[in-house]
Amino acid sequence: MANDIEFAFDHAPVGIVVTRYRQIERYNPHFAKMFAAEAEDLTGRSLSLLYPTEQEYVDIGTIGRREMERDGTYRDARIMQRRDGNQFWCQVLGQTNQRSDPFTHCVWTFVDLSGERPVVDLTRREREVALFVVRGAANKDIALALGISHRTVEAHRSRIAAKLDARTTAEMIAKLGGVPLG
Repeated sequence: MANDIEFAFDHAPVGIVVTRYRQIERYNPHFAKMFAAEAEDLTGRSLSLLYPTEQEYVDIGTIGRREMERDGTYRDARIMQRRDGNQFWCQVLGQTNQRSDPFTHCVWTFVDLSGERPVVDLTRREREVALFVVRGAANKDIALALGISHRTVEAHRSRIAAKLDARTTAEMIAKLGGVPLG
């Protein structure tokens, strides 16, 4: 049984990482490859190394903590950064074993979406807004979550749409979500 569990961890077709208080405890080879890291290069290091900015690490952590306290899980699609500095979209799913202090001990899976979603040169705030747009959040909900006005959200959405060459909100969401059009 233990050999099967090790085999599944080591050969899973997704990146898997085990964390304690957002520090990397263990990860599988697929995770290392996805983030252009050497074996054991990330062990004991903060997950913040894999975010485009420190502020995104903080902000996504705040959002994730709230959801994990409520449900025990957190899921999103976001832009992350490989150790070589290249950014890519990935699907993230995490689960905690302790809702009262969700980052105590977690298991996370990462799926590289770079083949489906091109990375467009978005600012940190545009990436945060895009994270919510892909989830179908309304402007007022995005504004509340990010502590900005709904008009500021509208401006960010407009710039994202222009950068994606999207004429409609549906087209923008499809492009952010990696959904083929036509």
